This record gives sequence, C-alpha cells and structure tokens, in this order.
Amino acid sequence: MASDLLSIARSGALAARIGLDVTAQNIANASTEGYVRRSAQMAEVASTGGAYRIGDLSLSGVRLDSITRNADAFRQAEVRRTGSDVARGTAEAAGLSNIESAIEQSGVYSAIVGFESSLQQLTQDPVDTSLRASVIEKARTMVGTFQIAAQELTAAGEGLQFLASDGVTQVNRIAGELARTNTRLSRASDASSDKTSLLDQRDKLLNQLSQFGNIGTTFAIDGTVAVKLGGTTGRDLVTGGNAVAVAMTTAADGTVSFDVGGNAVTLSGGSLAGQQLALGKLAQLKLDVDGLAEDIVTTFNAAQATGDDLDGNPGTDIFSGTNAATMTLAVSDVRKLATAPLNDPIGSRNAGNLTAIRNAIGTLNPADGMDQILFDISGTLAGRNVTLGALQTIADTAKVALSAQSGVDLDAEAVNLVRYQQAFQASGKVMQVASDIFDTLLGIG
Repeated sequence: MASDLLSIARSGALAARIGLDVTAQNIANASTEGYVRRSAQMAEVASTGGAYRIGDLSLSGVRLDSITRNADAFRQAEVRRTGSDVARGTAEAAGLSNIESAIEQSGVYSAIVGFESSLQQLTQDPVDTSLRASVIEKARTMVGTFQIAAQELTAAGEGLQFLASDGVTQVNRIAGELARTNTRLSRASDASSDKTSLLDQRDKLLNQLSQFGNIGTTFAIDGTVAVKLGGTTGRDLVTGGNAVAVAMTTAADGTVSFDVGGNAVTLSGGSLAGQQLALGKLAQLKLDVDGLAEDIVTTFNAAQATGDDLDGNPGTDIFSGTNAATMTLAVSDVRKLATAPLNDPIGSRNAGNLTAIRNAIGTLNPADGMDQILFDISGTLAGRNVTLGALQTIADTAKVALSAQSGVDLDAEAVNLVRYQQAFQASGKVMQVASDIFDTLLGIG
C-alpha cells in the first residue's frame, strides 16, 4: 500500500480529538468575558520517497497546524478606544456630580438670599434689636454655608485625587502583568493552546488598561505588544518584558498631572483623564466661590465703614477672611451694625448708611453670582451626560460588532461537535478495517 492506514487513521483520530477539545472549550467559555473563539487548523502530513518508491508522494495523514483565535485586531482596537472614551466620560460626570452636590447642598444661595432679605427688613426700623439680631444671625448662617461649601468642595477634590492615585496604581499593576505576559508569549509555541490563552490574557489586560487611559499598541509577530500611554504619540509604557512606572503629581490648586518615567503625558481617554478634567473644573469653581466670598467681605465692610453704629462709633468690619474657608463673622454685637450716616447722633434712626450697604450689596449681587456658579456646574454636568450617552451607544455598537466576529456561536459549535465526533468514529473504523486487512493477509499463509 502507498500509505500506512493505521498511521493515517491514528492521526485522524488525534486530530478529531483535538477538534473536540477546542469545541468543548469554546462552549464552556461562551459567556466568559474576553474569551475569543478558537478553531483548530489542520494540515496534511506528507512524505516523499521511501523503499521502492523513489520520488513517490506518500500521504501520511493529518496533523494539527495551529490553534487560531478568531480575533479582529481593528475591532478590538475600536472597543478599546470607545471604552476608553466612555471611562473618561463616566469618571468626569461622576466627579462633576459630586461637585454639584457639594455646592448645592451647602445652601449658600439660600443663605445669601436670606441675608439680603434681613437687610431689607431692617430698613423698617434700623434701631430695632430683633431686626438687627436677625441680620447678624443671617450673616452667621451665610458664613457657615460658605465654610461648608469650601469643606465639601475640598472633600470632593480629595475623593477625585484618591481615585486618580488608585488608577495610577492599577495602571502600573496592569503594565507589569502585561510585560510578564509578553515574556511568556515570546517563549510559547505557535500551535499551543497555552499561547492562545496568553493572547486572551494580553487582550484582557489591554482592555483593562484602556479603562484608565488612552493607549496606542503595536503588535509583533510573536504576539507580544508594545504599549504607549497617551495614544500612538504618547509615552512608552510597555516594551517587551519591561514596564515603565506611571506617576501622578498634585498641584497647589488640587489639579493633577501624569508622567511616564518622569516624562509628562497628556491623556485624552480613560478614567484618569476624566478625573483630571473634573479636578480642573473643581479648581475653577473653588476660585469662583472663594472670589464671591471675598467680594462679599470686602463690599460689606467697605460700606459698613462709611457709617456709624448705634453707639455713634464708625462702623467696624462685620466679616473677615479672604476666601470661603476662612470667611468668618467678626462681630456678633447687634449694635455694631452701622446703619446711620457718619456723625449722626447716638441711636439715630436715620437709615442712610443702611441704604448705602444695601446698594453696595445690590451692585455686587452675590445671589446672582452664586446662581451663575450653580448654573455653570449644572450646565457642564448636563452637557457631559449627553456626551456620555452618545459615547456609550458608540461603545456598545463596537462591542456588538466584536462579539459577532469573535464570540462563540453555540449552534455552530454544536455542528462542530457532531462533525468531529463523526471524524473520530470514521478514523476508528479505518483502523478496524486496516486491522482486518492485515489479519486476512496473515491468514492467507
């Protein structure tokens, strides 16, 4: 015979068994996140020549050529890119939401309105002790709300900084694991199932990494990947089996910046970018709130100094401090409110300076200033939520496209089970026939 039937049948049975194992693995991992469907690629085993067969082609069965992953590099990159955009939008929106709550729940706007209202009520009787006490208490409440706003904004910033710091830690961890995976990939056999598992692990780590920052990737023939943080023009993060450390620096205003191995990097995607953007907005809003608090202190004290209090003394500072955190009520004596013009008699009912105070506060219009701050953060958050919804839709579409191409189709795998089972049975039948033939030949003698 030109070929060894037993060897051919044996190779066929082994190939069918491998096919069954791969199919079973696909079915078992159909719902496993990050799993890419495998397929067994077979090749003919052929040899030339042999005894009395010079130049003859002798087919010798089938062998496993490789176990391939049904992965599309472009679609995987698109899932990473869109997922990174969603992570950035989600982190920024979450941070802005906390900032909005910090400002709104402090009650600064209502306190300012209440303080201005108490000044208006005092015009009815500038020497009335109860009305004066109301002004002082409303001022105390307003000061307290500014302090609360400062504390809550600081807490929101610390929360964002903690998340960003933890994100940097995770990036360094993932980069280290990716470098180790590269090392193992460079040593793995092309046809081994271990290599396909390593490729799955590599892609899973890349997806995790893209959740923290936008990345650029370059794949080698052996499956290893070089990663840049900050996109294709960013900084080298992983090269072969080496990973470079990422660090975060916090500025005096609470904003953060990142570097890779000491080289500054600009992120446009991932949760780190979102938290960086939220901290930038927080720094601006803190300046706005601090500026408003300082303006109230300066404006009211300046108007207070142009009149006399109930004891006929020139008005002294009612407020002190230069920002929301340090703003305090300097005077609690109701008689110290300078409602009368300078040099008026003690206990004067002339509300000339009270009018000047109210006009100065009216010109400053702190309620409107606070309203603009609230509108700024709420408008920004609303816009980011709209953008996030669009980004989520795009990301979901990319995931569906990748899943359709690399996911496990249970119907197709069921067909493969039957096909490989029949191939295994057929190979067994060939071995039985070959055995019968040899038994017959031996029995002829």
